[in-house]
Amino acid sequence: MPNKKLLLLSCCAPCSGGVLARAAQLGLDITLLFYNPNIYPLAEYEKRRDEQKRACEHFGISFVELPYEPEEWARLVKGLENEPERGKRCSVCFFMRIKKAAQYAKEHGFEEISSVLGVSRYKDMQQVNAAGRAACQAQGVHYDETNWRRNGLEEARRAVWKELEFYSQQYCGCVFSLQAAEERHKKAQN
Repeated sequence: MPNKKLLLLSCCAPCSGGVLARAAQLGLDITLLFYNPNIYPLAEYEKRRDEQKRACEHFGISFVELPYEPEEWARLVKGLENEPERGKRCSVCFFMRIKKAAQYAKEHGFEEISSVLGVSRYKDMQQVNAAGRAACQAQGVHYDETNWRRNGLEEARRAVWKELEFYSQQYCGCVFSLQAAEERHKKAQN
């Protein structure tokens, strides 16, 4: 794990739980940033945000929330509505969110940033890291490509999820992944 002042961009408590537990255990200087304008609808955003706050409070990790900007997200992914999960829309989404995190990091004295956006089995870690490198390079901030699934962190993530009984979402967050999840659910019922 990194030992510098790290800003960790997170999508949700289930994805970040193992990292937060390890950071607290090791006394690492991590601040969690919640910037997820892709999450739809607002009620879902609020559930995920509140669970993330609860996890940070539990582990004594600083929590920062940036404004919810779904209109800006929708503008950036316009024309990519029919892209599949892990497609071009996801790359644009990752870049937008990591770029905003890199701007925040630069303005607030963080030496590097990382994200847990690639922890979910629905996401491609290489795609997230490519977006992270590109977004951070533009801001002059280092992007830490730690695979937050390795070195016992996947097991820690599952243990924390179970212990704290995190809300378990059924889709990535955006309206398009929600529609895909609903279609999968319908097919499974038939």
